[in-house]
Parts: sequence; structure tokens; C-alpha cells
Amino acid sequence: MVRHLAGASILALLAAGAAMAQDHDHDHDHEDNVTAYRVFVGDHEKPQITAFDLTEPDNRWTFDTKGQVNLYSEAGGAVIVAVQSFDDQVNFLTSGISLHSHGDHKDIEVADPAAVEQVFDGKRPFHVVENGGKISINFDRGGYSELVDAHALSEGKLESVRFPQAHAHHGVAVPMGNLIIGSVASDQPPAEEGALPPRVGAQAFNIDGTPAGDLQTCTGLHGEALSGAYLAFGCEEGVLTVTLDGADPVFNMLPYPAEYPKGEMTGTLLGSDAIQVFVGDYGDKALSVIDPVDEPHMRLIELPFRAVDFALDPVHPSDAFVLIEDGTLHRINLLDGKTEASAKVTEPYSMDGDWNLPRPRLAMAGDEVVMTDPNAGLVRRIATADLKEVGTIPVEGKPYNLAVAGGSGLQH
Repeated sequence: MVRHLAGASILALLAAGAAMAQDHDHDHDHEDNVTAYRVFVGDHEKPQITAFDLTEPDNRWTFDTKGQVNLYSEAGGAVIVAVQSFDDQVNFLTSGISLHSHGDHKDIEVADPAAVEQVFDGKRPFHVVENGGKISINFDRGGYSELVDAHALSEGKLESVRFPQAHAHHGVAVPMGNLIIGSVASDQPPAEEGALPPRVGAQAFNIDGTPAGDLQTCTGLHGEALSGAYLAFGCEEGVLTVTLDGADPVFNMLPYPAEYPKGEMTGTLLGSDAIQVFVGDYGDKALSVIDPVDEPHMRLIELPFRAVDFALDPVHPSDAFVLIEDGTLHRINLLDGKTEASAKVTEPYSMDGDWNLPRPRLAMAGDEVVMTDPNAGLVRRIATADLKEVGTIPVEGKPYNLAVAGGSGLQH
């Protein structure tokens, strides 16, 4: 069901991963081999980002923002995007860690993080997605997306092109080739004064906002991710995928299987960087594994309690991690849908109440799950292998959203 992006089998992939792990261990003996991860944490109450090195948390920096932030690690981790949806502003940081590919290895550079002087002021920034060297930030109440040059931003320069939308709405615009694949809002006025119109589909556009294809139905479009050659959106009807045939986009609606519970939809999606697979939520108590190519296209993984947050493991691409309400972290094998390990890692966090109440968020850092624990004022480090806690890092306030930058490379 799940295929490797380069066409190799999963067994070959896993064998290669083991060999890489052995090489990785061997390389640690080399004085020029450096592994560095830096964690950026947004506070739930203070307009502030705290950054620290994962293994040396006394190396610490703070950055003031206008409001509460949602953080995204972009441009290969060289850039942190700080979206402040409630305060109409987007700030940017250079993470201070950059990796440069040289085929058989990467070079790594480590410096202090820094704030980019320029910011975006605009109404209700929300979804962020990167593709083709552009970081797209949708301004829901502004009716446009800013497409930021990722490489220039990694050098501290904010260069962007604005993509206009027909109607201001809670949407997204994703660069694909020379086109923009964007959400489309209804032409009908919203039912409530001040509300935004509902999303009805996705469509290919030119950069000036003129249509370059027909509208594709995707009612309630929410959640987007990229994996390999595919872009995917969550819809009430199923998951809408997009890929390019030459310069032309090809849309395909994958309906939810008949055995899926009715009345639910996928609204959050993650895409693997290493195998052709997406993982999304499906309602409150299940994950959906989505293969855009082979049948069966979807498989449901039911959870004992509602999901708080989930993440994909870039080191072991067959693994996903999900934290559920009772404070248990599960490692799930995406190939067979089975839970391979479980461990209690926090006190319970109920999903009742406002969606923005302070609850844990997950991110990946090599062979660790890094997790905020707002009520404990901690960032927890949990080993992916056995889900044992390997350390905690106190963070003042209520640590909430987070992003991680870093990896391993050579310093010549």
C-alpha cells in the first residue's frame, strides 16, 4: 500500500535505514560529524518565542512577538515562521542551523538564531505550506496568500509575491510547477455576518489569480500536505490529490471507504518526506493512512481516546506517533496499522473546551519525540525506540506550539 518514493520496496528501505543507522553511529566517532537540534517554543500566554539547543538547553534565546504564535520549520529547518493569527502578524527567524546537501553527505552550519527585521502585517494569517522553494502563507481575512522565497528568507531577506483570491476565506495556496493550486470559497454570502464563506473546492490558478483549470469539488476543504509528487487536501467527500502530468495538474478524489464511520472527515494532514504516504485525522478518535497511488487508498487506525497531536518520524518513515487524551504516547506502524509501543508521558489533557486551550504539541528531533507539556512548564524528550523519557527542559510560562530545526552533517 505504501511505496517508497524512489520505487524501492519497504524491506529495502528499512534495511537501508538500518545500514544508515550503523553508519550514523560510526560517524559519531569522527570529530567533524555534528548533530545539532534547536527547539523553538511559543508560549500560550506571553507573546514570546523561547529557543534552545536540545542537548544544551542553557544555550537559550528569547524573541518577542506581537501575539501567540504557531511555529513552522521551513526551508529545510533554516527558517522558523511564527504565525500570529489572532494578532494579524507573521514574524520570521533564521534558526541558525543550516544543512547543505553534497550527495553522499550533508554539511552543517551552526550559528545563533536571529529575528528577520521585516514582518508581514495582514488580516488573519493562518495556513503555511512550502513547495518549490516558496513558503505560502494564507491571510484568511485579507483574501490573498504571500509566496515567500525560501532561500532568500534563509539569508534573512523577505522577498514575496502576492497571490490574490476571489474571496477572503480560510484557505490555502500551494505552488506546483508554474501554477498555484488554491482553495476556492463559495460565491454565496456567509450565513452569519462577519463569517467567512465556506470552502467548496480547489482549482489551478495562474499567479495573478486567473483560473487555469476547472473547479474541483472539495467541500469544506481543510488540511493540506505534500508527499513526493502528490499534494493532498481533506474534504467532506474524501481526500483530493493533485499531481502534475508535465505542466498540467491532475486531480483525483479518493472517497472515504464504505467502512469508515459516516459524518466525519480528514481536516489535518501530514505528508512523509521519504515514502509516498499521508496521515490524517479522521474524526476525533482515529487516524487515516492515505496512499494516493495504490489500493486500498485508505486505512483507518482507531484510537482508544481522542488524539491531542500526532507526528511522522522522518528517520523511520514507517512510524507515526500520536498522543491521546489520557497522556499516552503511541508509536504506530503505518505499514500494518498496528501499535508497536505505548507509554504514559503526561497527565491527561482533555480535548473538551476551546480548541486553543494549552495542550501538548509534538515535533521530531532525530531519534526523539520532543513534546511540550504546558501544565508542567516543560519540554519533554522521549526516545522513539522505547518511548522512555530521556530528559526534561523547563520553559517558563506555558510552553505550547513548537518547531524543531537541525540534523546531522559534517563541518569541514
